[in-house]
Amino acid sequence: MTATTRRALPQRPRLRFQTLLPYLLSLPALLVCIGILIPFFVAVGYSLQRYNLSFPDQRAYIWFDNYIDLLTDGAFWNTVRVSLVYMLATVGVQLLLGMGIALLLKERNRVNNALSVLLILPLMVAPAIASLMWKLMTNPGFGVLNYLLGLLGIRDFGWSSHPDTAMFTVVLVDTWVYTPFIVVLLLAGLRALPPQPFEAAQLDGVPASFVFFRITLPMLTPYILTAGMFRMLDSMQQFDIIYSMTQGGPGDALTVFQVQAYLEAFSFSNIGKSAALVLILWVITYALSTLFIRHWLKLRQRARGGQA
Repeated sequence: MTATTRRALPQRPRLRFQTLLPYLLSLPALLVCIGILIPFFVAVGYSLQRYNLSFPDQRAYIWFDNYIDLLTDGAFWNTVRVSLVYMLATVGVQLLLGMGIALLLKERNRVNNALSVLLILPLMVAPAIASLMWKLMTNPGFGVLNYLLGLLGIRDFGWSSHPDTAMFTVVLVDTWVYTPFIVVLLLAGLRALPPQPFEAAQLDGVPASFVFFRITLPMLTPYILTAGMFRMLDSMQQFDIIYSMTQGGPGDALTVFQVQAYLEAFSFSNIGKSAALVLILWVITYALSTLFIRHWLKLRQRARGGQA
């Protein structure tokens, strides 16, 4: 055996390892994908069945009857309406509030850095715990917020116990919990913007409103879309805040998709109808996220000088 052959032999395992390395690195992602797809297809199967845990002997495939029953049920369309109103209210308020706070904290100094850290604290609280905290604060009998409103002459404010104010209450809690997330994203975007356009506008004496609407806002739009998309998807699938505070009530005032699916599965034992609700929610969120991503890609292409 020559010296050249001896040097070549140890390289075979190394070459084999280098060939397998890409597959080994992609294995965790493949396992996660499989772990997601298995429950998804199980839910698809359940949604096509008459599957009620109270009547196991009646389990059978009824194909699209669960979907037809939902689409012809007024309660389902109330769920769609409540979910969309909740999503639009939370995302709209949080984007406006987050933009304002991010603009105030744009300059780097000790005060703004300290405030930025304090603003992240609500994100460290579990939404269910935050909901219970706010539920105590808004309690009609001993809540501190009703006491403060009483000092202003406002008596018996319903908060989450009244249909007219329940939506306002859960939107308030959601805003307190998740606005810091919007602030973090938009603040990162503001501080990443190139300074040259703003310096030129300052030298030319351009009004601040013109700078914001014609320079800052267009350059920040991809960040706004990203933040809005994340919050939109999360709000559309909201469960913990609403269920912890009202269990979907009073009445059906806050019966969003996830709460309705939970009630169908665990209160009425109707697994088939619950799975159909979850899959309809998946279709809605998929369509909305696809729309947002397309707009985001167009904006990125324009920023790079390409054709939209």
